[in-house]
Amino acid sequence: MTTFFRTDADLHFPDSDGKPMADNTEQFRWIVLIKENLEILFADQPNVFVAGDLLWFPVKSCLISPVAPDTMVVFGRPKGRRGSYKQWQEDNIAPQVVYEILSPSNNADEMERKLEFYQTYGVEEYYQYDPDRYDLKGWRRQGEQLLPIAQMDGWTSPLLGIRFAVGNHELVIYRPDGRQLFESGGVGATGRAGTSTSRAGGATIAGYASAAPAVSRSLWGIRPLASKINSW
Repeated sequence: MTTFFRTDADLHFPDSDGKPMADNTEQFRWIVLIKENLEILFADQPNVFVAGDLLWFPVKSCLISPVAPDTMVVFGRPKGRRGSYKQWQEDNIAPQVVYEILSPSNNADEMERKLEFYQTYGVEEYYQYDPDRYDLKGWRRQGEQLLPIAQMDGWTSPLLGIRFAVGNHELVIYRPDGRQLFESGGVGATGRAGTSTSRAGGATIAGYASAAPAVSRSLWGIRPLASKINSW
């Protein structure tokens, strides 16, 4: 496992912005659910890095504020410990897929700025889910732009191979082999969302889906204990 150590120059690019990881338990549940299952999906591919709520610095400039996607997937970078994702230390490879899980505190201006950020810095696929409204949106890169995906119900991600379905007031995602990847209630979380649970901080997970009965929270995200994952 690769470990990225901080240097004096990194002091200008902190590992935390002090913001909470989630505003409520439902948002937290979906962040964990998506991030953990993507890690399981790519567990045997050493050069696919999956992270949750990790600050992404696209360029080495204090003038560009970082963004922390709720989940991001980077093809071509090794798994490993990171306090943040500094792209100039990562062969200048940008995350190709990002997810945002909305909460009531998110507003249209904020999400428009994130869309512009992801479009500017090279994201290939961007997915946004509002669990309160059961609203799933997606964007896919075409040239220099991220353009909306017209129909998300039944959409298959070209990069991840997973298929989205929205029905019965819930988002369901299927593995490339057709089996259901994420199930509602797969994670029971009792973290202190919106209070002291912050980026690069700690969180408590009460349970996890049967494929991963134990997980641990660390500085680089919420990672499954590989020795416990033996059913996939």
